[in-house]
Amino acid sequence: MGILAREGYELTPRADDAEILVVNTCSFIEPAQKESVDAILEMAEHKKFGSAKKLIVAGCLVERYRNQILEQIPEVDAVVGTGEVERIIEAVEGELKVLPAQPPAFLYHDLTPRIVTTPKHQAYIKIAEGCDHPCTFCIIPQLRGAFRSRRFESVVREAENLAASGAREVTLIGQDTTSYGEDLGLRDGLAQLLERLAKVEDLLWVRFLYAYPNRVTQKMLETLAAHERLAKYIDMPLQHASRNVLARMKRGSHGDAFLKLLDRMRTTIPGVALRTSFIVGFPGETESDFQELCDFVAAAKLDWMGVFEYSDVDNAASFPLDGKVDADTINDRRNRLMALQKKISRENLRKFKGREETALVEGPSKDNPLVWEARLQSMAPDIDGKLYLTDIELPGGEIAESGDVVKVRITKTDAYDLIGRVVEIQSRTAGRELAPRKTEIPPEKLTRIATGAALRVLA
Repeated sequence: MGILAREGYELTPRADDAEILVVNTCSFIEPAQKESVDAILEMAEHKKFGSAKKLIVAGCLVERYRNQILEQIPEVDAVVGTGEVERIIEAVEGELKVLPAQPPAFLYHDLTPRIVTTPKHQAYIKIAEGCDHPCTFCIIPQLRGAFRSRRFESVVREAENLAASGAREVTLIGQDTTSYGEDLGLRDGLAQLLERLAKVEDLLWVRFLYAYPNRVTQKMLETLAAHERLAKYIDMPLQHASRNVLARMKRGSHGDAFLKLLDRMRTTIPGVALRTSFIVGFPGETESDFQELCDFVAAAKLDWMGVFEYSDVDNAASFPLDGKVDADTINDRRNRLMALQKKISRENLRKFKGREETALVEGPSKDNPLVWEARLQSMAPDIDGKLYLTDIELPGGEIAESGDVVKVRITKTDAYDLIGRVVEIQSRTAGRELAPRKTEIPPEKLTRIATGAALRVLA
């Protein structure tokens, strides 16, 4: 989107208004793949019967099926894989149709044009791309290529620019954030980066997502504990707790080792919020394996948890494994595990009632226009529970706004969410909206392009 805007193209979220349609796809698991194909077919109808003149497919689905997309959906004019992002202009202008498949190597940096689509007070920064882990259920190395880190100073500059433009929180992401810097020769690279970002004064919180258990170092934990701006929050997908299942996943370790690691995290970082995700129904998972996972969840008492149903992907290493679990059993196990976690979450959140906590105001709730939403540092954007604000006006008439840092008194707790009211505005939002660089637009480029948002699948 940033590259298109820099070249003078006008972006629109409405397919009906566009002359060029861009569908950015995911193919990590079967449901995401189906959703991507459905989006392509829907846009193909716009091209056949609407004003659109060109349809471009981009992203991970291209890395798996680039030739098939062009052969089976004739309305598609060009495909752009994850390693070819910088060639989007060639695709738009008709100079690119299909490239031979090559290992993706694209890695954006702080000078890559970018349009931030999140609210201006919070933004994501990708610090690395690709992955070298051999997890049998995952095809990310095929879709995204080998692990490669962004340069240290490039990440810092982007964070500083985002903060200067009004971001109060940045979230570092990558397929493998805890390996950051290893390929650059940095020891404890993520800890070094976090320590540097903790000095960016305009930021309220810096958090990162997707820690690998065997990459969590004591230095990283001590760094999180030592700096106020670093969110006391760790998202560490464990995937399972059974030694048998983890071995078949090629993840290694076991539940007892994970409990010791969680204990070390809580000891080093008092009050840390812990999130994980699990896969149920992996080939070979027995009822005994699943019960072991349930026992682990009951003992771990994690703050947040996601459960994903195993999805067969034809070119994943787990595809030919025996012991496939039927869909009804998988769904039942997911429901049972989530029911267990719901009780744990409700109990965990009860401790907040009556307390006053610092929160970041998000804005009016999409679910209920009568209340506003906010988050504590223990809540990552989009994936965790929310803090609903029943009152954003102070006695003197001052009203909290999106991006403000406030003190909230918690009045009620639920299974996943909190309810409270603003008692103090600690700092106001600042900065300006991020926008593409101003450019002189040639008349021939007054073209409206509809860009479909990437489909997010957390794993």
